[in-house]
Amino acid sequence: MRPSKRAADELRKVSLERGVARYAEGSCLVKFGETHVLCTASLEERGPPWLRGSGKGWVTAEYAMLPRATHERTRREVTSGKPSGRTQEIQRLIGRSLRAVVDLTAIGERQIVIDCDVLQADGGTRTAAITGGWVALHDCLQWMRGRSMLSGNAMKDHVAAISCGIAGGVPVLDLDYAEDSGAETDANFVMTGAGGIVEVQGTAEGKPFSEEQFLALMALARKGIGRLVDLQKLAVG
Repeated sequence: MRPSKRAADELRKVSLERGVARYAEGSCLVKFGETHVLCTASLEERGPPWLRGSGKGWVTAEYAMLPRATHERTRREVTSGKPSGRTQEIQRLIGRSLRAVVDLTAIGERQIVIDCDVLQADGGTRTAAITGGWVALHDCLQWMRGRSMLSGNAMKDHVAAISCGIAGGVPVLDLDYAEDSGAETDANFVMTGAGGIVEVQGTAEGKPFSEEQFLALMALARKGIGRLVDLQKLAVG
């Protein structure tokens, strides 16, 4: 039995609440169980310097965890002068994931920044940020469309992410912290609504996992992401 009493293929309760930040062009408060992440999308009229003159825009992300998002207070990274390696890795993952489903030429030479702030952490913050970040980005693009700022259909597909792992020898979906901290294998999957694979991160914490176990995790991820995409459709529908 899982600590949360969920079935092996059962997600935590997921909610996607739009329009939670008054001033952002797009926003979403995403909850995966007790993991809560505020995602905002901000439009900037200038793109990054290396794209100047290319006719293309950019989508990037920043990620941060509030000091009391966890059991003990963690120091704000701004006070140390630079983000940690973990933070940099996560925000690059979020940016890559969202760019995979955006036509960058359609937004022109502009930049959209997705800020993902973890209000409360209980495992799976990066997967929640990607899933909620898509909703915030969608609403930002809708805001631009309403002002005739897009040259075409900028959003090509949905994208969502979920964690999977092997806990107690059993492949399970959507690990919370209690499970993640003791899992033998931990993996994150990012996929599009059409089923395309954007990124897979998998690590054996103890003994190596087999190809058969990896395929079992992949099957769980596809099922979970299918449910998340359905929730995204309901949220923006």
